[in-house]
Amino acid sequence: PGEGEELSFFMPLLYPELLRNRITDITLEDLRALGVKGLLLDVDNTLALHGSQVLDPAVEDWLQKMRKAGIRLTVVSNALPRRVAPFAGRIGLRHVAFSCKPFPLAYWRGARRLALPLRECAIVGDQTFTDIRGGNISGVHTIQLLPIQKENNAVARFTRRLEDRVLKRYREKQQRGKSDG
Repeated sequence: PGEGEELSFFMPLLYPELLRNRITDITLEDLRALGVKGLLLDVDNTLALHGSQVLDPAVEDWLQKMRKAGIRLTVVSNALPRRVAPFAGRIGLRHVAFSCKPFPLAYWRGARRLALPLRECAIVGDQTFTDIRGGNISGVHTIQLLPIQKENNAVARFTRRLEDRVLKRYREKQQRGKSDG
């Protein structure tokens, strides 16, 4: 087998349905095309910088636009409650903290919070191996964002290198699909 072919069976579990740079790049048209009525939002490197309690004004405006359009929102994060609860409270959202993504229970709980079936929900996050893999396993739509800021610890750097390889293959697949159509 060629380089990476041994993993090709697992790659669809790691590919998002949509890839965007920032959360503010997700449009209502994107969500309508997927049939999404609710978003399960990660916090760190998705809504805000890792560990920050500050929300960028552009993200605040985007959240307001989504709410006005009737999109239901909740926070689903692997971070501890002491991190997630104050953040979610500041932006007026319910939350699932210490959610244990990529395990399906996190996504099921988020969809239940939104009172929507899984097929009408999408996870929005920056991590391939937690947010996207778990979303694909759980049956929710998947929207991956590029991280707002790269983390500096060794584990995060290693994981991000692997994610970069997955996203490179994803982009190549997308380009091949466009040229075939």
